[in-house]
Amino acid sequence: MGIVIETKKLTKNYGKSRGIVDVDLIVNEGEIFGFIGPNGAGKSTTIRTLLSLITKTSGEATIFGKDCHEYRVELLKDIGYLPSEVFYYDNMKAIDLLKYSASFYNKDCTQRIKELAEKLELDLNKKIEDMSLGNKKKVGIIQGLLHSPKLIILDEPTSGLDPLIQKKFFDIIKEENSKGATVLFSSHILSEVQKICDRVAIIKEGKIISTQKISDLQENSYKKVSFTSRNKLEQLHLEGISQMEMIDNNAAFLYKGDCNKLIQELCKYNLTNVEISEPLLEEIFLHYYI
Repeated sequence: MGIVIETKKLTKNYGKSRGIVDVDLIVNEGEIFGFIGPNGAGKSTTIRTLLSLITKTSGEATIFGKDCHEYRVELLKDIGYLPSEVFYYDNMKAIDLLKYSASFYNKDCTQRIKELAEKLELDLNKKIEDMSLGNKKKVGIIQGLLHSPKLIILDEPTSGLDPLIQKKFFDIIKEENSKGATVLFSSHILSEVQKICDRVAIIKEGKIISTQKISDLQENSYKKVSFTSRNKLEQLHLEGISQMEMIDNNAAFLYKGDCNKLIQELCKYNLTNVEISEPLLEEIFLHYYI
């Protein structure tokens, strides 16, 4: 198995504002690699530097073993990229925009465009200016995948998509991966990354602080718990609780440990409401990565 993306001490300095510092990444051929961190952590800067949309300050970055800047034009033919925000010519129809995008590749993408539009439930004859944010995002997804790229780079790809379309999008990415495409998936939502990725790198304040398998991350993952009781609340005596907040009859905290023990503890209270969910990555960072 070859290496598709490799960076060594990749740095982008914006002067007074922070960019990225000494980023070391290895993404192997055929894997779906997660890239997670809070908003502003340096995910998009890393991706834009890889794509040579911005120029690195120092360090090395290669895709398919070739320098990202020197071989930029050649490499882009085999890369599909979905930016976190998409901007298009408003007065164009989606089909015209996608045909124009397809003209840059030496292949007939007509059938692929049609297939993706059907899966994502997108009307190709609609003008961009008449589309919702979600539908514009669908155009971006099709634009990034229409040429069946070997490497797919996704920067916060699900923002603006409703849950049903998000599931269809994940199915499409899994299908592309099964055909041999390598995927770099950037997100600030931990549960998204856990659904689809093999390994994950965690970036915080411009630096990679951990790279690990998703299975290891899940073993160490937190749950966000909140509940309301009819009775007066007392401190919960359960190992694995952090960031506890208690106001009147309401309690909220992060929990890491056996869910059965958590439920047993909660059953001691006369509950009127309880919610157990995935915490946002930012909430985990407050405790786990500081």
